[in-house]
Parts: sequence; C-alpha cells; structure tokens
Amino acid sequence: MQLYTYWRSSAAYRVRIALQLKRLPASQLPVSLRAGEQRAATYLARNPQGLVPALDVGAAVLTQSLAIIEYLEEVQPQPALLPRDPVARAQVRAMAQLLACDIHPLNNLRVLRYLKSQLAQPQEAIDAWARHWIGAGFAALEAQAVRHTADGHCLYGNAVTLADVCLVPQLYNARRFDCELGAFPTLVRIGAALEARPEFQAAAPERQSDAVA
Repeated sequence: MQLYTYWRSSAAYRVRIALQLKRLPASQLPVSLRAGEQRAATYLARNPQGLVPALDVGAAVLTQSLAIIEYLEEVQPQPALLPRDPVARAQVRAMAQLLACDIHPLNNLRVLRYLKSQLAQPQEAIDAWARHWIGAGFAALEAQAVRHTADGHCLYGNAVTLADVCLVPQLYNARRFDCELGAFPTLVRIGAALEARPEFQAAAPERQSDAVA
C-alpha cells in the first residue's frame, strides 16, 4: 500500500494512526499542500478531488479518510476500531463524524485560504473563525465523552476507536490555533492518554519525513 499524505493534514494524520494501530505497512508519498502539489495533473489523475490522503491499495486508489479507515477495518479487523454492538458503533461513528465532518472542514487549509484570499479577511478574524468552530464542536464532544468514556483514556468505553483516531489530530489543530481548552478537561485528558501510545506518536506530524520546522 502507498499513502499519499501531508505531514500537517489532519485527515492524513487519522489514516496514519489507523495504519499504525493495525500494524499495516504503507509507504508514504508526501504531497505538499503548501506548494500546491495536490493540484498537479499526475495527482488529480489519482484523486480528482485534489486532497490528501489517498491510499493506493493496488486494485484502486481510495480517498476520504473515514472511508479509508473503514476499509482498513474490513481488511484487518483486529484491533477493532468499531465496537460490535450496533448502537455503540453508531455512537462511535457519530463522534468521529463530529470531528471529521463538522469541526475539521471549517479549519481546513483551503477554507482558511479562501477566507484570506477571496474574502479579504484579516488573519485575526480567520483565527477567531477557526477557534469558534473548534470550541463549538468540542463543547458537544466533551458532553459525549463524559457520557461514554469508561476509563478516561478513550472517548468510548475503554478501547481505542475510530473516534479517538479523529480526536488526536483535531486537538493538534486546536493547539495550533491557540484554542483555550480549559473547558474540555475530559477531551484533554483522553488526548494525553492517546498521545502517549506509541502508535499515535509514530503518526504525529513532527515525526513525518516531510515535516517542516
């Protein structure tokens, strides 16, 4: 497998974590979003959306981080990232989607660039935008985490799930934007426990070959 990735992409970060957790080897092919390599014809031929990640599995090139992770779940069921119980699975997916579909797109690089270049927003307003939507999403997720965590080390129950795979990259983003996290003690505590795991450490942005200081 080959993973088209970018060191600071939250979506690619999720897939790197999942690959580490499932002990699945994948060579990494960096695509510089800052340099615009995602818009090159050669990359668009693989992923017409021009985003990362993309996972080449030989028979196909898969896109969209949650779809890729669910593919990995199906081909390598253990360790499971989704509970067996249908209700629990739905709740884990809901938390993952809150992070990946509600919070993350609003502080995505291409959205922030549009605010700056097309809408002429000052950097202060753009940073406030990002902090607002992260805070709003984290407030809802904090309540869900309090309800569903069993050990304070994972968002749901006492095992790492898809929701945790999405949480850590979004906490990384929150710190980049200097978000005040004091109102989300459960998320911070769970995030710290997850970030101490070797699989999460190996997937961290600063550990990637294309990381920029």
